[in-house]
Amino acid sequence: MLKPRARKVKILATLGPASSDPETIKALMEAGADAFRINMSHGSQAEKAALVEAIRALEKTLHRPTTILFDLQGPKLRVGKFKGGSAMLEKGQAFILDRSKELGDTSRVELPHSELFAAVEEGARLLVDDGKIRLKVRKASDDGIETVVEVGGKISNAKGVNVPDVVIPIPALTAKDKSDLAFALEQGADYIAMSFVQRPEDVIEGKKLIGDRAGLLAKIEKPRALDRLDQIIEVADAVMVARGDLGVELPPEGVPPAQNRIVAAARLAGKPVVVATQMLESMIVSPTPTRAEVSDVANAIYEGADAVMLSAESAAGQYPVEAVRMMDKIGRSVEADPVYSARVHFTETPAEATTADALAHSAAQIARNLSVKALACYTTSGSTARRIARERAPVPTLVMTASMKVARRLGLQWGVHAVHTRDVGNFEEMVGKAKRMVLRHHLAEAGDRVLIMAGVPFKTSGTTNVIHLVKIAGDELDQPSG
Repeated sequence: MLKPRARKVKILATLGPASSDPETIKALMEAGADAFRINMSHGSQAEKAALVEAIRALEKTLHRPTTILFDLQGPKLRVGKFKGGSAMLEKGQAFILDRSKELGDTSRVELPHSELFAAVEEGARLLVDDGKIRLKVRKASDDGIETVVEVGGKISNAKGVNVPDVVIPIPALTAKDKSDLAFALEQGADYIAMSFVQRPEDVIEGKKLIGDRAGLLAKIEKPRALDRLDQIIEVADAVMVARGDLGVELPPEGVPPAQNRIVAAARLAGKPVVVATQMLESMIVSPTPTRAEVSDVANAIYEGADAVMLSAESAAGQYPVEAVRMMDKIGRSVEADPVYSARVHFTETPAEATTADALAHSAAQIARNLSVKALACYTTSGSTARRIARERAPVPTLVMTASMKVARRLGLQWGVHAVHTRDVGNFEEMVGKAKRMVLRHHLAEAGDRVLIMAGVPFKTSGTTNVIHLVKIAGDELDQPSG
């Protein structure tokens, strides 16, 4: 059985060619990975099914409910093809994107996305190949978009196009996404990540297809999404600061404030927030990260992110296990810093006028004021655990639930160690089981005090109404399991 992590921030590791076999996935879990991302932009559905099978088998072996996030590709915009595969554009020249399927050259290329022709206006920017080529719109019509090249260079087949100044009127889910979504739900996905979310309506569209079978994580990678950030967070189950495309469409100096804003807004709403992309990028080819990368990960943890993510580092790099291990070390180091508590509470999360919020706030305050080793809570839906995590209590939270689905979904939640266990039927059984579980999972020892939260009547969602402070006796583990 894996022991609870010696840190509260979670690690989300992407699986790929470098980490697709069960032995490596197990090593990632033992090194510190709490959740796994399966990227649907690459590979076949059969390959993804094998990853899920491996994770679920290890979940049983290691007795650790494990979160699986399927990341949909989303509506990626791309240019067409060129004669010879590429063309060289010069700064200041004219360049046209049109509907013609003829191979492109230095003067024009196909843009197989008719929605853009009516959406873009004079002055809008088109960023090609992650912003390496920059075009500015002079004129747009139903037949083509006339631009001037602001930053030139080599443009080649099927390179991506970013349009930061426009809300693009395209469906949030492509036909491929819908197929991948149906597959992910069949595989028992815990979260579905939607790419290129622009509006809350995009999230609502996805949730209609998902229902209650999985949580929906909205990836914030379009500047236009920032205009309606609070509304997007309100309808999503979790959010991600997807700094890849966000960093293409925003100036570099605009990304840190955007990250801070997204993390703070998600914290306030009590929704898990993941910071992703290029966190330990140099570890794709190096066994150690740069000092700047370590600082980047540390800053995300100081901001209070629920999880930090590895992309190519764990999916395709030469040192996937070492990257997870390094991220684990950074997390433990930051959380041991005496100023961490003050930094992580820089974003104020005042309790809402609900019983669950008031009790979660009180529990965190009691944990700060008294010598409490851990919080233990029972939950049917996961709501109690989410409210406690929102408070960023100074001690770990053991969450007990009879639902494996709920236990798995809590893998992106700050400070939570979820356990799948039988429910309790009365107050005495609740207290006894909580004591045994915190001992069994090494969160407390004999003589320690533990704070228990639960709802009466038992086995009823949304009834959290009890806080109980107990002291662990030396013979708790000898009591019947119940």
